[in-house]
Amino acid sequence: MADQDDREKPGRDRRDWRRVLVDLEVDYGNADNFLFAYISDISETGIFIRTNTPEDPGTRLNLRFMPDDGNRQMLQLEGEVIWVNNLRPENPDNINPGMGVKFVSLDRETRHRLVEYIKTFAFLDDPEEESAIEPPQSDERAN
Repeated sequence: MADQDDREKPGRDRRDWRRVLVDLEVDYGNADNFLFAYISDISETGIFIRTNTPEDPGTRLNLRFMPDDGNRQMLQLEGEVIWVNNLRPENPDNINPGMGVKFVSLDRETRHRLVEYIKTFAFLDDPEEESAIEPPQSDERAN
């Protein structure tokens, strides 16, 4: 549960998972269509897809992309559009149109492959390892 300080932070600062910049091709679609675009950032929980025609928030998407992890196996995931940044040609500051997509129903094996791929180019904290680390002992000695 987020504490009061977390709720007051801007969107990017509230993220629990570190996002890393990438440039990966992705095929995405739903029952109506299938499209091609690029992933510009990725984390353990989602991606940002650069596109001039983002889907509406709440839309479920089938995602297919091939990480450059030497495995040569396509990752096929399900995601949900959480937020969009629509193309606004009249606004020169809007340089990143697209949509934030949260992964849904990740099985353990797919999540592990995704995390291992991200680790090939970015340091990620491992929550399981952190929980196994004991806090440092104090140097103060009792008199």
